[in-house]
Amino acid sequence: MTARGSAVLSYLLLSATALLAVAGIVLAVSRQAAGYFAVEAAIGLVSSLLGWFVTRRRPGNPVGPLLALLGFCPMLMAVSDMAVGSLPPLVEAIRTGIWMLWYVPPALLLLYFPDGLLPGPRWRWVSRGLIAVPAVFVVGAVFDPAAWPSGPPEVPWPIGPVALGVALAMLPLLLGLLVASAVSMVVRYRRTTDPVGRARIKWLALGAGLLPGTLLLCWFSYLLRGDSDLVMVGLTVTGVGIPAAATVAMLRHDLYDVDRALSATITYGLITTGLLAVYTVVAFAGGRLLGSDSATTAAAATAVCAVLLAPLRRRIQAPVDRRLYPVRRAALAAVDRLRVDARDGRARPEQLAEVLRGALRDPALRVGYRLPGADELVGADGGPLGAVPAADTVPVRLRGEEIGALVRGTTGSRELMRELADAIAFPVEVVRLRIDLARALRDVESSRARLLQAAYAERRRLERDLHDGAQQRLVSLGLAFRLAQRRPAPGELDGLLDHAVAELGTAVAELRRIANGLRPSSLDDGLAAALRGLVDTVPVPVTVSVEVAGVPEDVAITAYYVVSEAVANAVKHAAAGHIDVRVHDGGARLRVEVADDGRGGAVQAPGSGLSGLADRVAAAGGTLRLVSPAGRGTRIAAELPCAS
Repeated sequence: MTARGSAVLSYLLLSATALLAVAGIVLAVSRQAAGYFAVEAAIGLVSSLLGWFVTRRRPGNPVGPLLALLGFCPMLMAVSDMAVGSLPPLVEAIRTGIWMLWYVPPALLLLYFPDGLLPGPRWRWVSRGLIAVPAVFVVGAVFDPAAWPSGPPEVPWPIGPVALGVALAMLPLLLGLLVASAVSMVVRYRRTTDPVGRARIKWLALGAGLLPGTLLLCWFSYLLRGDSDLVMVGLTVTGVGIPAAATVAMLRHDLYDVDRALSATITYGLITTGLLAVYTVVAFAGGRLLGSDSATTAAAATAVCAVLLAPLRRRIQAPVDRRLYPVRRAALAAVDRLRVDARDGRARPEQLAEVLRGALRDPALRVGYRLPGADELVGADGGPLGAVPAADTVPVRLRGEEIGALVRGTTGSRELMRELADAIAFPVEVVRLRIDLARALRDVESSRARLLQAAYAERRRLERDLHDGAQQRLVSLGLAFRLAQRRPAPGELDGLLDHAVAELGTAVAELRRIANGLRPSSLDDGLAAALRGLVDTVPVPVTVSVEVAGVPEDVAITAYYVVSEAVANAVKHAAAGHIDVRVHDGGARLRVEVADDGRGGAVQAPGSGLSGLADRVAAAGGTLRLVSPAGRGTRIAAELPCAS
């Protein structure tokens, strides 16, 4: 079928369905049957509209026109029912035979779905039979005397009985054609290797599953209500559900996990059947003993069904999943097996991604772990996970906190990924804590090495400063005193003493400078005064907010150096226009924050001042956090244990 031909046919069927709907509404109002016809009109119009929409999106595929035909035929029969008694006799006779049109569009849809081609050349006879059998049946039904309200016309003797016999012979043929159409869908599914094609067939099967659901609803209606009123609800849902499922299959087959939906539908359908059977048996037995209207019987039947619900679901879910949803069952079983093996020491939790890839047959699947206080995801080895497409990422949460992510590869639906994300929450938590612990141990080892190197460097600096500074002054002072022992002239003695006093003052200043490098003397007046004195000479506006009381000496020294290093970096490297310093005592921890509005982009490179500062903070039992996005300033935050 050409694209233009399918578009024209769908449009004509939609227009004809709309015209029939208008005519039917007029007839229904005049006959006070508007409610019944409104349901029929809704089914027909929805199916025809969906058929036209599919034709627009998939031009040339006969599935669109078949969906439009699926809406037109019921509408035609509904309008003919509304007009019964006011039609010409021949049309009335034909009307009695067109009921087969209910079955022709669905059967043709099964034959040509989803690619618009038959499963094979032999299936052409089924397609032709679905057109010929209803036509022959209508012609034969015209010769049925009961089809003529005012009596049939005169027909030569052999023609009438023969035609009627031929019409009756069409009934088993139609049944065989319908069965063949259903078999064609099974054959097509088994031959199809394309996952998209298989998913589309499953969607159509899901819609067709509403038909037995209608029978269950009829059973339920007769059992609990004593009438069949709910059947119309089931027929309406089925009439809309089948074309809707076909439309989703053609346009958005990945909208939802069809395997999960199909498995759940069959599972709960079987559960409903079992519970209705149990309720029927208990109600019948109780009715024989206590009466059909006994409240005790109804309560007992309900209680039995409630008790059987949970075990029945467990017994049915497993075999249905094994047959219809094997991927889900395999993945969940693999996660459970890994949990047991990890507990017994036969496996490591870090093998989670490998286990899931094997169960889902998805070599591109990845599991990311979000470490505490970090923004990026890492792999099981602690390295960066790399680019993570948001559309294929499902977060893993535990107690409301995002602890990782499951990144889909080439297979698996988002619904399955969400279910697996819930199932792997505990292993992900274990792995991310192990990664964090291993990283912390590595940081401790490297920090210890850096602290030792810094201590050795500091000793060498002190030795050099003492040798080149205070030691030289003291040697010079000793020489001056040695000269004074020789009793020089009075004028020379005054000069020697003045020189000695000057050297002594210089030596004291040198020693004070060295001591200030070990512990700033400004801390004698408290941390707040020391920090304000520190920023007084800074050539950039600085806002200082200090709320502390009784901070321990070692904590105050560390906090002072955090502010000193952060402010120095902001002035030297960040081109900051303003610096904000905040120090707050939270009781158990002292929080120090230094933020600037500079160029940002700072990194904690090995051997840098920030790296040494992080080591100093870690040695005090605290943590240092650096946030420095490019062009958006820098914020350094340190938390120090404070037992004030």
